[in-house]
Amino acid sequence: MDLTSLDLNLLRVFDAVMRERHVTRAAARLNLTQSAVSNALARLRAAFGDELFVRRPGGVEPTALATDLDPPIAAALDQVRAALALKLPFVPATAAEHFALGMSEYAEAVLAAPLVAAMAQEAPGCTLTIRHVDRTDAEQLMDREDIAIALTVLTEELPAHFTRILVLPDEFVTLMRPDHALADGALTPERFASVPHLVVSPNGSRRAALDEPLRAAGHPRRVTVTCGHFLAVADILLASDLICTMSARMGRRIARVRGLAVRPTPVEIRHIRLSMAWHRRHDSHPAHIWLRRKLQALARDVPA
Repeated sequence: MDLTSLDLNLLRVFDAVMRERHVTRAAARLNLTQSAVSNALARLRAAFGDELFVRRPGGVEPTALATDLDPPIAAALDQVRAALALKLPFVPATAAEHFALGMSEYAEAVLAAPLVAAMAQEAPGCTLTIRHVDRTDAEQLMDREDIAIALTVLTEELPAHFTRILVLPDEFVTLMRPDHALADGALTPERFASVPHLVVSPNGSRRAALDEPLRAAGHPRRVTVTCGHFLAVADILLASDLICTMSARMGRRIARVRGLAVRPTPVEIRHIRLSMAWHRRHDSHPAHIWLRRKLQALARDVPA
């Protein structure tokens, strides 16, 4: 194929359809009409001599050739974006950037408010979208550019095309209603394991960092309830004999507002550490660099 005969804007259409697997959503992503995207796809099919995307219920499916073309086209577009970004210095006071972040419920609870305040003061023309993310979908959302940065606890290593740093270390505490039997007296592993436990897990997992140390101590706990959000914890604890172990910053905040008892855990647990991760395509982007540095600074200043 002669490169001079190919409109490079067509590669943006290819990339958007590959990310969205849907022509209408790709059009919205590119701020184009659906017919414009359909016409671009027709030109791409003629250029490559392949169907590229096949209709299926709910969208389109890439052909084998499209799947092979995806990595080099995505990499080429990343290089173009990086080159253009180097020509555009980021001036927070006058910028009109939109930032899309993915945060776990914990990260949002402790970092969203200071970030919003910092942006209002330093970058008032910028806008912010925060969506929920956890270890099960962070990689996919960053790959698709639905979010620029993920802030969540990541237990697995990320592929090489992501950058990951650790921020915001935290300890664990256990919450319970103030008149609970474990609210007073020595909290031994045996007593701790004798009552039912509540686990907060957005993806429904019943296991947590606490379980292995308790098993090693010979006192495995009994998880009887799992809920998806920290917002529900206080009401559940106040209405039951359940206790709940969670990050100290979140736990003390909930306990202070709702009048719960706070106890240290009776076994040593490895500290929780929030990860900040992003696709390496953004490594040199001035606005992205500013946002990463701002988040790191805010994380350092979050009260324990």
